[in-house]
Amino acid sequence: MTSEAMVVTGLAGLALLAAIHFFWRPLRWLFVVAFRSLFGLLILGGTNVLGGLAGLSLPLNPVSALIAGFLGLPGLTLLILLKYWIFA
Repeated sequence: MTSEAMVVTGLAGLALLAAIHFFWRPLRWLFVVAFRSLFGLLILGGTNVLGGLAGLSLPLNPVSALIAGFLGLPGLTLLILLKYWIFA
């Protein structure tokens, strides 16, 4: 490998590291939102499976998954109250 190729490769590597550093915070928040919505989807799915024995079912959609994922048990309680108390 010639010295010119080594310099170009080194500059490309530095540019890649700079781009990763620059975009890390926005991408981190995207991963956090995706993880929490997946967690909320799992919570809602488990509630539907276990709640099916008592006649409890909640819709599986992105909004309810985000509410259950970000708020956890209080969010799940909120969704149940909204379904059976306000929208009943």
